[in-house]
Amino acid sequence: MCGITGLIDFKNKSTLANIKAMTASMPHRGPDGNSEHFIEKGSYSIGLGHRRLSIIDLSHAADQPMFYEDLTIVFNGEIYNYQEIRAELIQLGHTFVTHSDTEVILHSWKEWGETCIQKWHGMFAIAIYDSSKEQIICIRDRAGVKPFNYYFNNDLFLFGSELKCLMAHPAFEKNINAAAVGSYLQYGYVSGPYTIFEHTHKLPPGHLMKFNLKSKEIELKQYWNVYTYYNQPKLDISLNEAITETEKILEKAFQYRMVADVPVGVFLSGGYDSSCVTALLQKNSTEKLKTFTIGSTDDKLNEAPFAKQIAQHLGTDHTEYFCTSKEALDIIPELPFYYDEPFADSSAIPTILVSRLARREVTVALSADAGDEIFAGYNRYDYVSRYGNKLRKIPAFLRKTMATGMNLVSSEQIPVLKNKPNFHSRYDKLKNLLLDPSPNELLKNLSIVFSDKEIENIMNKPTKSLITAHTSDELKEAFYDEVSYMMAIDYKTYMVDDILQKVDRATMSASLEGREPFLDQSIIEWAARLPISYKYHNGSKKYILKQIVHKYIPQFIMERPKMGFGIPVQKWLSAELKPLVETYLGEKNLQKHGLFNTATTNKLVKDFFNGRTEKYLQIWYLLMFQMWYEKWVD
Repeated sequence: MCGITGLIDFKNKSTLANIKAMTASMPHRGPDGNSEHFIEKGSYSIGLGHRRLSIIDLSHAADQPMFYEDLTIVFNGEIYNYQEIRAELIQLGHTFVTHSDTEVILHSWKEWGETCIQKWHGMFAIAIYDSSKEQIICIRDRAGVKPFNYYFNNDLFLFGSELKCLMAHPAFEKNINAAAVGSYLQYGYVSGPYTIFEHTHKLPPGHLMKFNLKSKEIELKQYWNVYTYYNQPKLDISLNEAITETEKILEKAFQYRMVADVPVGVFLSGGYDSSCVTALLQKNSTEKLKTFTIGSTDDKLNEAPFAKQIAQHLGTDHTEYFCTSKEALDIIPELPFYYDEPFADSSAIPTILVSRLARREVTVALSADAGDEIFAGYNRYDYVSRYGNKLRKIPAFLRKTMATGMNLVSSEQIPVLKNKPNFHSRYDKLKNLLLDPSPNELLKNLSIVFSDKEIENIMNKPTKSLITAHTSDELKEAFYDEVSYMMAIDYKTYMVDDILQKVDRATMSASLEGREPFLDQSIIEWAARLPISYKYHNGSKKYILKQIVHKYIPQFIMERPKMGFGIPVQKWLSAELKPLVETYLGEKNLQKHGLFNTATTNKLVKDFFNGRTEKYLQIWYLLMFQMWYEKWVD
């Protein structure tokens, strides 16, 4: 796990000092060392930088940038099956001077070209400079575990693991993309392939980019797509056979993530996903697995006792820490630095806390994200399945008439209900769904915080909606069902730009490598072809995963209402964070960028403090944007 960065300057104005500054901007990603390589060519100059967190082959021989013949690489991530690929390359006559996966990438690229990506099981963001072809090749892993941002403007190409690397170059222009602000206000993150800045993008997961340095042409190519597997006939297999085979696939993928030359642990929340990872790894291990849990001092938000019970049952070496509100609140001012793009998922706070806890004992921690997107775990899948068909059964003319009537009656005019929390937002969402009760619109309404109309009201200038995977129509009609449609959308949007971004920045803030065992391609390529009833079974979410877990952990321990480590954002905004809200959402700070309508924002803040508590997420989203702006742009 590391941080990578680089530049290509066709005006030859950049220097070694520039690439050093870009590398130095992210010390948390690589405390074990950093190095740079700078080349001046006739028509361009190239700089490559690397921060190292030593995980595999701890010697300096494995430092980066690494060179092999006419190839130079900087690489962030891990190729878990590198030893198997290395053995194959040795059979073909290759010799190695390190025991690192980085060297295996270089040799496999030299031997097989881009087809070698199909051999890799891992998480990776890679840049390879091929001097013979005068080409830069950039590659991002299939699921998007590792970030890759790039900028191309005025003959300057910059890339890096984090946006702060790009911003460290003096020629980077911090022009805000207003449409990206709209995306952020809806989802709490900027949907890829966009970023908050103009001329700046995220390399999409499952893609490679070839940059021809002679013609300055960029070729973007998709080498893997989750829809390839959703658009296949479902497997003709019994449930028992599916359970057996799924467990085998999970176990192999999980074991891959234990490959390291440093201590490895697991984040254990007490839910099904982390319990599955822990159970399947512990059952074949003679050593106690190290597990980590952050607890809350608020019993209503605390799952630590359940995680401890599971750890005791499985026999892990368990560490738990109970976090106070002050410790959580103290992290908020740090969020804009680590999340150098506006980011509003408050669960970043406990993720940072558990990362700091784990880093005291291990250098690698496994996180159990993506179980919901792969095995149908989110409540919204339930809602769409239960209520979508009911809405669509209402004749279209009647739905339209009802929506028209609701437009004539403001939610503020309805007695009693107008004082109920969340009534106003639900009222507006119901109007939208009456007009369009499609799964796409249902998923959107269950996911967004600011509606299209609210964005129109709060933004000073009209903004276009970004074209993203949220509106994908890649799932073919022959293989369509509502839950599969939503899982595929979430896999390419929410999982990448929220969950994985959250975990990457949180773990890296503590110089901890986070690994995602559910995101081995073998798991989703298999699970996407399972009958949907094996995943969402008569209203039971993650059905097949639960059957596997129950083999190792009694059902009575697992079957309980899920709580998670909740952050009381609403309470904080009304109390401890109120001065921050008043300052950052005050007229003086709003006028610095002029993006938000002052009157509309003031009314929103006033309504919240006067009891409209359902507006708390909108206040939080705006606060996080304003704090980010002050840190990086103001």
